[in-house]
Amino acid sequence: MSATKRKKIVNDNADFHLERWNGCARENPTAFCEMMCNPPSSASTSEDGDGNPSDWSRTESRDADVDEEEEEGSEGQTSNTSDDEEIYDITERVEGTDSGRAKEPPELAHHLQNDSSILALAVGDRYIYAGTQDGEIVVWSLASFELVLRIQAHTRAVLCLFLSADGQLLFSSAGDAIVNAWCPINLKRLYHIYSTYDVGDVFSAAYSRQFETVYLGAQNTSIQWCSLKDSASRPRPNLDHHPDRRNHRFFDSVQHGGTSTPRPQPTRTVDEGEIVEIDKAHMMHYAHFGYVYCMLLVRGVTRLVESDEDVLVSGGGDGTIKIWKLSHDNQPIKEVACLGEDDAESVLSMAVDGSFLYSSKLEGVIELWDLDTKQKLRVIKAHKGDVMTLQMGWGYLWSAGSTGFARKYSTVQYGKYQSSSSFNQKYHCVNRWKAHEGRILASAITTYNGQQLYITGANDNSVSIWNISGCTSESHGKSDIAANQLIKSLQEFVSFKTISSRPDHAEDCRRGATFLRTLFKKYGAQTEMLNTQHRQNPVVYARFKGNAETAAKRKKILFYGHYDVVPADNKQDKWIIDPFQMKGVNGYLYGRGVSDNKGPIMAALYGVVDLVHEKELESDITFLIEGEEESGSRGFKDAYWLDDEVPCLTYGLRGMLHATVKVDSNHPDVHSGVDGSFMMDEPLFDLTAILARLKGLHNRIQIPGFYDDILPLTPAEEARYNDITDVLIRRNPELGPPETLKASLMARWREPNLTIHRYKVSGPDGSLVSSHASAAISLRLVPNQEVDDVIKSLTTFLSDAFATLDTHNRLSISIDNQADAWLGDPDNEIFQTLEEAIMDVWGPIGDTRRSSVPGPKPKQNIQQPGTPTMSPSLKPTPTTTKILTNGSDHTSLAATPLEAIPPDSISPSNNNNSTDGRRRGRKPLYIREGGSIPSIRFLEKEFGAPAAHLPCGQASDSAHLDNERLRVSNLYKGREIFRKVFKELPRK
Repeated sequence: MSATKRKKIVNDNADFHLERWNGCARENPTAFCEMMCNPPSSASTSEDGDGNPSDWSRTESRDADVDEEEEEGSEGQTSNTSDDEEIYDITERVEGTDSGRAKEPPELAHHLQNDSSILALAVGDRYIYAGTQDGEIVVWSLASFELVLRIQAHTRAVLCLFLSADGQLLFSSAGDAIVNAWCPINLKRLYHIYSTYDVGDVFSAAYSRQFETVYLGAQNTSIQWCSLKDSASRPRPNLDHHPDRRNHRFFDSVQHGGTSTPRPQPTRTVDEGEIVEIDKAHMMHYAHFGYVYCMLLVRGVTRLVESDEDVLVSGGGDGTIKIWKLSHDNQPIKEVACLGEDDAESVLSMAVDGSFLYSSKLEGVIELWDLDTKQKLRVIKAHKGDVMTLQMGWGYLWSAGSTGFARKYSTVQYGKYQSSSSFNQKYHCVNRWKAHEGRILASAITTYNGQQLYITGANDNSVSIWNISGCTSESHGKSDIAANQLIKSLQEFVSFKTISSRPDHAEDCRRGATFLRTLFKKYGAQTEMLNTQHRQNPVVYARFKGNAETAAKRKKILFYGHYDVVPADNKQDKWIIDPFQMKGVNGYLYGRGVSDNKGPIMAALYGVVDLVHEKELESDITFLIEGEEESGSRGFKDAYWLDDEVPCLTYGLRGMLHATVKVDSNHPDVHSGVDGSFMMDEPLFDLTAILARLKGLHNRIQIPGFYDDILPLTPAEEARYNDITDVLIRRNPELGPPETLKASLMARWREPNLTIHRYKVSGPDGSLVSSHASAAISLRLVPNQEVDDVIKSLTTFLSDAFATLDTHNRLSISIDNQADAWLGDPDNEIFQTLEEAIMDVWGPIGDTRRSSVPGPKPKQNIQQPGTPTMSPSLKPTPTTTKILTNGSDHTSLAATPLEAIPPDSISPSNNNNSTDGRRRGRKPLYIREGGSIPSIRFLEKEFGAPAAHLPCGQASDSAHLDNERLRVSNLYKGREIFRKVFKELPRK
């Protein structure tokens, strides 16, 4: 090919990619968004990347589109290959079964949703870093998938993230011609690097720790570099040369005699980090005849460079791959090899495996090169769309591209992945799956806590974390499997529709109980299914036996929970997921029952499993898991954290009494016009009259002696309320004043209440006098109010009130459900053990952070003329759970992981140290709850033992509501707390 023809192809190709690549059209953001950031149309997203609509696992032969693609691809590649190359089209070769059916896609471990496209990814030991179209770097925790930090890193799209090999520096490059270096832990900017040339978008960046030099590949086809070794020797930057201050060759140009309208200057402020201006001499002009899209730092890949030296590999828009020898002290880089000079198709991504290099290109092509011999070994037709990103890990090649599909390929394997299979038989697509609804633009791989994770980011504004631990040849130990099993077990547990209130789900409840019993038995428990009367759902009994030599001498522990859940109808599509298919989103696990009560059960179970594996279970642990709790106390809400941040221990729950009050007439339903008169006693009116007497001014219950037995407020209890109020107001001053907040909490937790829930009448709608009227009421009782006494008082009060009506109707009262109130002792051994475990596990907790972002603002009611502007009542407005959680909902962001909190945010009064040198957290808040758990007081009486309640969920977890959820970190830390308590409590 002539040089002139080659240059024309390269330039045309570069122009084409200026619009295709992320952020290239930096002066035309609208066109860029249309080209790259909007998800593809329904026509394109319905295809699986091979031309088949969502049928990646079908066994039918390839359709016409794929055959045409294969033919065109092969012809196009043959003309550019040598005799030594081998061409493979593996778009449809799927290994796994004889029929060619693909294996199941890997498990989606978690889904992270953002508000703009994900263009770049990097992953470290603790965090996932994402560069976005909005110029932000977003950081999530690998441990809990919670949002750690979000910073405005650049004024334009972040095109590249590069984490140094030692994990000490994170580099970002962007469409604003800037490269920033950050501390990967707190994302404090360390360096702000720019070139005095108009390099355009900086597509790629790499850093060599060996040479202490950062390299950047740019839109102007250059590679530049600057040393970070000796700041004193660098000339002082001239900020007039900064890209934000330079005139633009096009937008700031004027015709002779014309004027220019000044462009608004970016509001960027470099308030931290060292400003570094790249010397003009430190540039390799025309490093490629096209944009420098990607770079890698490798070692030992070519004989032309010493094996212990870092080597820079770059891929450009001209289709070439170049190998560069690096030098100390800002000496020029030296090209030692150039591959693919006859191609001119842009290199979009690269991955290295030993001396083999894989490069991805347009229209589904992946090329395999031997860097040592500089030969192209294979041209692989891998995808239908462009292959945007490659990763090499665990003996497999992972690719993803513009169709939203990701793929896994077997390769020639080295070291522990090496097999006896021949070279020619190792390139197969062994798995493919729809990973995103948009173009996949970035990927990363890592191993964390025994899990092999493949991470993808796309222009559907999301990051997906795929657990591929079962998809590779690497084996894992028992401890790794146990660590990974908690989420999987909970996901399966949630899938059972154990709705106890609906007879049509009776079999689902039985299957859920059987699953739970089988899981207990799998981990060594003695199990039994305890059947109840009237064919109600069974109780799952499981007993883990402790060390025979010590168990008899130690206390035994009983864990109570329930596996039944409330209904989760989704007719109005309020759930963001299928409520019975648990999914992780932004640090939370969503699904019915995940918080109430299946998640806490799994946390407790695996806390015991940990002790069994560690051979430290010294006492018997008995689980008693019932399946009728939700039906036995309708309307009940479990106890949760007071807000979304500070762990709590619940030491008190209100009791409850549910009753139905009925009034019936001797007459059938009659028409109010034809038969209605003052002589007709109307059941609904009589019912309303007697219920209205139950409450007086300020909602005070009028039953005689109702408040007489309530325990007085002690100084110790008041001190707990003061502690709670202080923490809440310090975190959110809008909750004040303190006395009002304190009174509101006390009214919910230590004062009784009466509620009318609903009315029911006979007959159809219309102008009728109903022959029957009934109302469902409930009373929430507090400790020392005996339920039987309240039943007698309520029945007598309503009967006496009814007698004063002199009516012909009949009154009847039925008691539907009842439960004693419960009050624990925060000073006993079980609470003190829980307190110590919480302080050790949660560690320091900042008092100034808010965990939740407010949800959508409620619609404002339009004030009609003449209506009152405020309520005449002078009572303070109650503080509800919604207010305490700052109005958070399923769109809220998870809390900042505790390990990311700077040390100076910890309150000095809570800066205690544990015996092992780790920093301990503040004491948990001791709270009481307004809800009821019928079984707690019964179990205390039955076994003559004190009970304690450990809330695992938060106030915003929406138990019993749409989008019920549980924070991932709460689940894991709950497991650790249970492990500590099960180990330490029997010793006291």
